[in-house]
Amino acid sequence: MHKYKLTLAYDGTHYGGWQIQPNAVSIQALLEKALLILLRTPTSAVASGRTDAGVHARGQVAHFTTETDLDLSRFQLSLNGILPPDIRILSLEKTTLDFHARYSAISKEYHYHLHLERTTDPFKRLYAYHDYSPLDLNKMQAAANYFIGTHDFTTFANEASKGSAAKNPVRTIIRLDLCKEEGGIRLEFEGNGFLYKMVRNITGTLLDVARGKIALETLPKLFEAKDRRFASPAAPPRGLFLVKVNY
Repeated sequence: MHKYKLTLAYDGTHYGGWQIQPNAVSIQALLEKALLILLRTPTSAVASGRTDAGVHARGQVAHFTTETDLDLSRFQLSLNGILPPDIRILSLEKTTLDFHARYSAISKEYHYHLHLERTTDPFKRLYAYHDYSPLDLNKMQAAANYFIGTHDFTTFANEASKGSAAKNPVRTIIRLDLCKEEGGIRLEFEGNGFLYKMVRNITGTLLDVARGKIALETLPKLFEAKDRRFASPAAPPRGLFLVKVNY
Protein backbone atom coordinates (compact mmCIF):
# COMPACT_ATOMS: atom_id res chain seq x y z
CA MET A 1 0.00 0.00 0.00
CA HIS A 2 1.20 3.51 -0.87
CA LYS A 3 0.13 6.86 0.63
CA TYR A 4 0.26 10.18 -1.22
CA LYS A 5 0.09 13.77 -0.02
CA LEU A 6 -1.62 16.39 -2.19
CA THR A 7 -1.40 20.16 -1.88
CA LEU A 8 -4.36 21.89 -3.52
CA ALA A 9 -5.46 25.41 -4.39
CA TYR A 10 -9.08 26.19 -5.20
CA ASP A 11 -11.51 29.02 -5.74
CA GLY A 12 -14.37 28.12 -3.42
CA THR A 13 -16.89 30.52 -4.98
CA HIS A 14 -18.99 27.91 -6.74
CA TYR A 15 -18.62 25.04 -4.26
CA GLY A 16 -20.32 23.93 -1.08
CA GLY A 17 -16.94 23.60 0.65
CA TRP A 18 -14.44 20.77 0.90
CA GLN A 19 -16.66 18.06 2.38
CA ILE A 20 -18.98 15.82 0.39
CA GLN A 21 -22.62 16.79 0.94
CA PRO A 22 -25.95 15.87 -0.66
CA ASN A 23 -27.10 19.28 -1.91
CA ALA A 24 -23.98 20.96 -3.29
CA VAL A 25 -20.90 20.20 -5.36
CA SER A 26 -17.82 19.86 -3.14
CA ILE A 27 -14.06 19.88 -3.69
CA GLN A 28 -13.74 16.44 -2.10
CA ALA A 29 -16.39 14.93 -4.38
CA LEU A 30 -14.66 16.21 -7.52
CA LEU A 31 -11.24 15.07 -6.37
CA GLU A 32 -12.51 11.59 -5.47
CA LYS A 33 -14.26 11.38 -8.86
CA ALA A 34 -10.96 12.18 -10.58
CA LEU A 35 -9.16 9.58 -8.46
CA LEU A 36 -11.80 7.00 -9.39
CA ILE A 37 -11.28 7.68 -13.10
CA LEU A 38 -7.51 7.31 -12.84
CA LEU A 39 -7.22 4.53 -10.25
CA ARG A 40 -10.37 2.67 -11.33
CA THR A 41 -11.39 2.01 -7.73
CA PRO A 42 -13.18 4.18 -5.14
CA THR A 43 -10.53 6.15 -3.25
CA SER A 44 -11.12 8.41 -0.27
CA ALA A 45 -9.35 11.78 -0.04
CA VAL A 46 -8.85 13.04 3.52
CA ALA A 47 -8.13 16.76 4.01
CA SER A 48 -6.47 18.74 6.78
CA GLY A 49 -9.91 20.11 7.56
CA ARG A 50 -13.07 21.20 5.85
CA THR A 51 -13.39 24.63 4.32
CA ASP A 52 -16.92 26.04 4.19
CA ALA A 53 -18.98 27.07 1.19
CA GLY A 54 -17.39 30.01 -0.57
CA VAL A 55 -14.06 29.74 1.28
CA HIS A 56 -10.89 29.51 -0.81
CA ALA A 57 -7.60 27.66 -0.38
CA ARG A 58 -4.07 28.33 -1.52
CA GLY A 59 -2.55 25.43 0.42
CA GLN A 60 -5.11 22.81 1.42
CA VAL A 61 -3.52 19.41 2.09
CA ALA A 62 -5.09 16.00 1.59
CA HIS A 63 -3.96 12.40 1.45
CA PHE A 64 -5.11 9.17 -0.18
CA THR A 65 -3.89 5.58 -0.23
CA THR A 66 -3.68 3.17 -3.15
CA GLU A 67 -2.00 -0.07 -4.08
CA THR A 68 -0.63 1.61 -7.20
CA ASP A 69 2.91 2.94 -7.25
CA LEU A 70 2.30 6.22 -9.09
CA ASP A 71 4.37 8.20 -11.54
CA LEU A 72 4.00 11.44 -9.58
CA SER A 73 4.47 13.99 -12.35
CA ARG A 74 2.22 12.16 -14.77
CA PHE A 75 -0.50 11.50 -12.19
CA GLN A 76 -0.56 15.15 -11.06
CA LEU A 77 -0.89 16.25 -14.70
CA SER A 78 -3.73 13.78 -15.22
CA LEU A 79 -5.59 14.94 -12.11
CA ASN A 80 -5.39 18.56 -13.23
CA GLY A 81 -6.60 17.51 -16.67
CA ILE A 82 -9.78 16.05 -15.14
CA LEU A 83 -10.48 18.61 -12.40
CA PRO A 84 -12.16 21.92 -13.28
CA PRO A 85 -9.78 24.87 -13.75
CA ASP A 86 -10.71 26.45 -10.41
CA ILE A 87 -9.25 23.44 -8.57
CA ARG A 88 -5.53 22.72 -9.03
CA ILE A 89 -3.18 20.13 -7.61
CA LEU A 90 -0.08 22.16 -6.76
CA SER A 91 2.04 19.22 -5.68
CA LEU A 92 1.85 15.46 -5.28
CA GLU A 93 4.34 13.48 -3.23
CA LYS A 94 4.68 10.05 -1.73
CA THR A 95 4.54 10.05 2.05
CA THR A 96 4.79 7.63 4.94
CA LEU A 97 1.87 5.41 5.86
CA ASP A 98 1.56 7.07 9.26
CA PHE A 99 1.06 10.54 7.74
CA HIS A 100 -2.42 11.99 8.20
CA ALA A 101 -3.43 15.26 6.54
CA ARG A 102 -5.50 16.27 9.57
CA TYR A 103 -3.96 14.63 12.62
CA SER A 104 -0.31 15.16 11.63
CA ALA A 105 -0.79 18.93 11.27
CA ILE A 106 1.01 21.16 13.79
CA SER A 107 -0.66 24.41 12.79
CA LYS A 108 -2.71 26.11 10.07
CA GLU A 109 -2.56 29.58 8.56
CA TYR A 110 -5.62 31.46 7.33
CA HIS A 111 -5.80 34.90 5.74
CA TYR A 112 -8.93 37.06 5.72
CA HIS A 113 -8.90 39.90 3.16
CA LEU A 114 -10.73 43.17 3.84
CA HIS A 115 -11.18 45.68 1.01
CA LEU A 116 -11.65 49.09 2.64
CA GLU A 117 -11.88 51.55 -0.24
CA ARG A 118 -15.20 53.26 -0.84
CA THR A 119 -15.76 51.70 -4.26
CA THR A 120 -15.82 47.95 -4.69
CA ASP A 121 -12.97 46.56 -6.76
CA PRO A 122 -14.61 44.25 -9.33
CA PHE A 123 -11.51 42.07 -9.34
CA LYS A 124 -11.64 41.54 -5.57
CA ARG A 125 -15.36 41.14 -5.07
CA LEU A 126 -15.12 37.32 -4.88
CA TYR A 127 -11.95 37.25 -2.79
CA ALA A 128 -12.31 40.01 -0.18
CA TYR A 129 -15.01 41.45 2.04
CA HIS A 130 -15.77 45.03 1.06
CA ASP A 131 -16.40 47.32 4.05
CA TYR A 132 -16.22 51.08 3.56
CA SER A 133 -17.56 52.05 7.00
CA PRO A 134 -15.14 54.02 9.20
CA LEU A 135 -12.85 51.54 10.97
CA ASP A 136 -10.42 52.22 13.79
CA LEU A 137 -7.60 49.86 12.84
CA ASN A 138 -5.69 50.64 16.04
CA LYS A 139 -8.65 49.32 18.02
CA MET A 140 -8.83 46.30 15.74
CA GLN A 141 -5.16 45.50 16.40
CA ALA A 142 -5.68 45.93 20.15
CA ALA A 143 -8.69 43.62 19.97
CA ALA A 144 -6.71 41.03 17.98
CA ASN A 145 -4.25 40.76 20.84
CA TYR A 146 -7.02 39.41 23.10
CA PHE A 147 -7.35 36.34 20.86
CA ILE A 148 -3.67 35.39 20.85
CA GLY A 149 -2.80 32.54 23.20
CA THR A 150 -4.71 29.52 24.51
CA HIS A 151 -8.41 30.07 25.13
CA ASP A 152 -11.78 28.36 25.20
CA PHE A 153 -13.26 29.59 21.89
CA THR A 154 -16.82 28.30 22.40
CA THR A 155 -18.26 31.80 21.92
CA PHE A 156 -16.61 31.98 18.51
CA ALA A 157 -17.65 28.55 17.21
CA ASN A 158 -20.82 27.64 15.34
CA GLU A 159 -22.35 24.33 16.40
CA ALA A 160 -20.26 24.34 19.58
CA SER A 161 -22.21 21.36 20.91
CA LYS A 162 -21.10 19.15 18.00
CA GLY A 163 -17.88 17.65 16.68
CA SER A 164 -14.47 18.80 17.85
CA ALA A 165 -15.86 21.87 19.65
CA ALA A 166 -17.95 19.64 21.92
CA LYS A 167 -14.94 17.45 22.71
CA ASN A 168 -12.50 20.28 23.35
CA PRO A 169 -13.16 23.95 22.47
CA VAL A 170 -9.69 25.06 23.59
CA ARG A 171 -7.38 26.22 20.83
CA THR A 172 -4.14 28.21 20.65
CA ILE A 173 -3.78 31.15 18.28
CA ILE A 174 -0.06 31.67 17.74
CA ARG A 175 -0.41 34.98 15.94
CA LEU A 176 -3.11 37.29 14.60
CA ASP A 177 -1.57 40.05 12.52
CA LEU A 178 -3.06 42.98 10.63
CA CYS A 179 -1.11 43.43 7.39
CA LYS A 180 -1.63 46.28 4.93
CA GLU A 181 -2.27 45.36 1.31
CA GLU A 182 -3.47 47.26 -1.74
CA GLY A 183 -6.92 48.65 -1.06
CA GLY A 184 -7.20 47.35 2.48
CA ILE A 185 -5.78 44.89 4.98
CA ARG A 186 -5.57 41.18 5.58
CA LEU A 187 -5.87 39.42 8.90
CA GLU A 188 -3.33 36.62 9.22
CA PHE A 189 -4.32 33.86 11.64
CA GLU A 190 -2.00 31.05 12.68
CA GLY A 191 -3.11 28.49 15.23
CA ASN A 192 -2.89 24.86 16.25
CA GLY A 193 -6.46 24.35 15.09
CA PHE A 194 -9.71 26.20 14.44
CA LEU A 195 -13.30 25.41 15.35
CA TYR A 196 -16.18 25.56 12.88
CA LYS A 197 -16.39 29.14 11.47
CA MET A 198 -14.04 30.36 14.21
CA VAL A 199 -11.91 32.57 11.94
CA ARG A 200 -14.94 34.22 10.35
CA ASN A 201 -16.62 34.75 13.74
CA ILE A 202 -13.49 36.34 15.20
CA THR A 203 -13.17 38.54 12.12
CA GLY A 204 -16.77 39.70 12.49
CA THR A 205 -16.11 40.57 16.13
CA LEU A 206 -12.91 42.46 15.27
CA LEU A 207 -14.84 44.47 12.70
CA ASP A 208 -17.45 45.42 15.29
CA VAL A 209 -14.72 46.58 17.66
CA ALA A 210 -13.24 48.69 14.86
CA ARG A 211 -16.70 50.13 14.13
CA GLY A 212 -17.17 51.08 17.79
CA LYS A 213 -20.00 48.60 18.34
CA ILE A 214 -18.05 46.50 20.88
CA ALA A 215 -15.84 48.00 23.57
CA LEU A 216 -12.38 46.50 24.00
CA GLU A 217 -12.86 45.96 27.72
CA THR A 218 -15.90 43.72 27.10
CA LEU A 219 -13.94 41.13 25.06
CA PRO A 220 -12.95 39.02 28.10
CA LYS A 221 -16.66 38.72 28.94
CA LEU A 222 -17.31 37.25 25.50
CA PHE A 223 -14.83 34.45 26.19
CA GLU A 224 -16.32 33.89 29.65
CA ALA A 225 -19.87 33.65 28.28
CA LYS A 226 -19.10 30.53 26.20
CA ASP A 227 -22.15 31.38 24.12
CA ARG A 228 -22.11 32.05 20.35
CA ARG A 229 -24.95 34.59 20.73
CA PHE A 230 -22.62 37.02 22.52
CA ALA A 231 -20.21 37.46 19.58
CA SER A 232 -20.76 39.28 16.29
CA PRO A 233 -22.10 37.73 13.08
CA ALA A 234 -19.56 35.88 10.98
CA ALA A 235 -17.70 37.75 8.27
CA PRO A 236 -18.66 36.49 4.77
CA PRO A 237 -16.80 33.44 3.43
CA ARG A 238 -15.44 35.08 0.27
CA GLY A 239 -12.60 36.88 2.10
CA LEU A 240 -11.18 33.75 3.73
CA PHE A 241 -8.29 31.65 2.42
CA LEU A 242 -6.64 28.57 3.91
CA VAL A 243 -3.07 29.50 3.06
CA LYS A 244 -0.86 26.83 4.59
CA VAL A 245 -0.87 23.70 6.73
CA ASN A 246 2.30 23.12 8.73
CA TYR A 247 3.57 19.63 9.58
